[in-house]
Amino acid sequence: MIRLTFLGTAAARPTVGRGVSSIAVQREADIALIDCGEGTQRQMMRYGSGFAVNRIFLTHIHADHFLGVVGLLRTLALQGREDPLHLYAPEGSSGVLRSAVRLGVERLPFEVPIHELQPEEKVHADGYAWEAFAVKHGTKALGYALSEPDRLGRFDVDRAHELGVPAGRLFGRLHAGESIEVEGRVIHPDEVVGRPRPGRRVVFSGDTRPCRSTIQAATGADVLVHEATFAAEETDRARQTGHSTTVEAAEVAASAGVRQLILTHISARYTDRPGTLEREARVVFPGAVVAYDGLTLEVPFPDESLIPAQGGSRSR
Repeated sequence: MIRLTFLGTAAARPTVGRGVSSIAVQREADIALIDCGEGTQRQMMRYGSGFAVNRIFLTHIHADHFLGVVGLLRTLALQGREDPLHLYAPEGSSGVLRSAVRLGVERLPFEVPIHELQPEEKVHADGYAWEAFAVKHGTKALGYALSEPDRLGRFDVDRAHELGVPAGRLFGRLHAGESIEVEGRVIHPDEVVGRPRPGRRVVFSGDTRPCRSTIQAATGADVLVHEATFAAEETDRARQTGHSTTVEAAEVAASAGVRQLILTHISARYTDRPGTLEREARVVFPGAVVAYDGLTLEVPFPDESLIPAQGGSRSR
């Protein structure tokens, strides 16, 4: 299972209906955060993402993307956490993050290792990986991609029975790529196992102008979460501030051939009309969704149907 929970979807500052940037990403038992804006720990309680976070990936060191680390660390300390919590951020972020870790907490009962990442550097987890990639935001900033390795091909049980393979451990050996012998005949895996199937890939742009590196990272991805701070009418403003419009984000998604596009980091000026942003994006990328706080999305495998986004409330 890969589940995304949008904890904060506002740009720059919170609004009545939106907190600032943070997304909880759960893969099986692992939980990570993409950014941790102010008040994230409350949003985690409100939307039930849980506090068993192993890693926080910060896209860049702007206040609306990392200030929530201070409050979250204090909450975890008061809860008696003992396991390390790893922080990942672009090169040059360590000084600010060390100060944030110490702020308001005399002594943490757990370690908070800080890791500076370079573009294309990987962080390996249990059976999958996180990949950093460069984005364009006027400061050192990264996007992140969660990627899984290929899965085993489908096992043809009927064909195995036809070949005389008894159900049980021999099925497992064949599925794992091992040839077996049954009644004097050697049976090879490719006789009963299909081609490897791709794993899932979920890409998070962080704050950025549309750029080639995001397209490359997102090529063929199951989900692209891309910032869309402004409507198309504010293209000049987006360019000046290092952000993207709805249409620009949709063009990135279309160029990358992703299966689903989720737009986030929405300016407060669109609080009362998020549907306008969605309609603009859908002209270029049909099915694009503007995220809202509490939105949850489960990411299926590429050979399965997409599960509609749900949860929270669209009321702003």
